[in-house]
Amino acid sequence: MEHGTAEQAPRALTRTPAHAGSALLQPTVPRQPVRPQRHSVRGQVLAALREALVGGELAPGEVYSAPALAERYGVSATPVREAMQQLAGEGAVEVVPNRGFRVCERSSRELAELAEVRAMLEVPAIVRLARALPPERWEELRPLADAGVSAAAHGDRVGYAEADRAFHHALISLTGNRRLTQVTDDLLRGTQWPAGGSRLRTAELLADASEHTALLDALIAQEYAVAERIAREHLSAARHPH
Repeated sequence: MEHGTAEQAPRALTRTPAHAGSALLQPTVPRQPVRPQRHSVRGQVLAALREALVGGELAPGEVYSAPALAERYGVSATPVREAMQQLAGEGAVEVVPNRGFRVCERSSRELAELAEVRAMLEVPAIVRLARALPPERWEELRPLADAGVSAAAHGDRVGYAEADRAFHHALISLTGNRRLTQVTDDLLRGTQWPAGGSRLRTAELLADASEHTALLDALIAQEYAVAERIAREHLSAARHPH
C-alpha cells in the first residue's frame, strides 16, 4: 500500500468453485472482529491470505491474480501483490509470469523434511527448558493449549492452526532466543500450507491438540523423559499434512 492512501480492511473470504485461470473468492461475514487499524493493509491482506491458504480457500495448484483478489478484498492490487511476494518467499506460492501466483503443493517428503528440522530445533530446546523452568511457568501456557483443543473439537482448521502457532511460539519464546523463535515459527507455518488438498479430520486435529496438553502435564510434573517423548512424537506427527 502506498503511504497516505486510505484503504478498507480486507474481508474474510470463502472459496467459490474453481475455474480455469485465476480463481475468485467471494466475501462473506468476517469470522473475527476487524483487526486494529494500527496494522497496515498489507499486513491485514497477508494475514487473510494465510488464513485462506490454511483453510483451503486458496487451493494448491490454482493460479490467483493480484487484481482479482484485490477486487474481492476491497483493496488495491499493490498490497495483495506485496503480500503474495512475501508468501512466495516463504514457499507458499510461486510467481507465474503474466498470470499471478500459483499455490504450491507440499509433497509428503517436503513435510517430512520440515518436521525433521523442527524436531532437531524444538526438542532440545524443550528439554533444556524443562529442567530450567518452574512448573508455574508452564501452567501459563495452559490457556493456549486449551484454545487449540477447543478449535480442534469444532473442526476449525484455521482456528487450530492459529492456536498451534501461538502455543509453539510461546513455548520456544521461553528460551529468550528470538532468532530460534522466528525460525521455528517459519518452519511451523510451512507445515500448515495444504498438501495436495489434504485435510486432517476433526478427530485427528483433536489428537494433535491434545498433545499440547499432555506435554504441559509432563513438564509441570517434571517428568522430563515423558516430556521429551511427547515432544518428539508431536513433531513427528507434523509429517502428516494439516
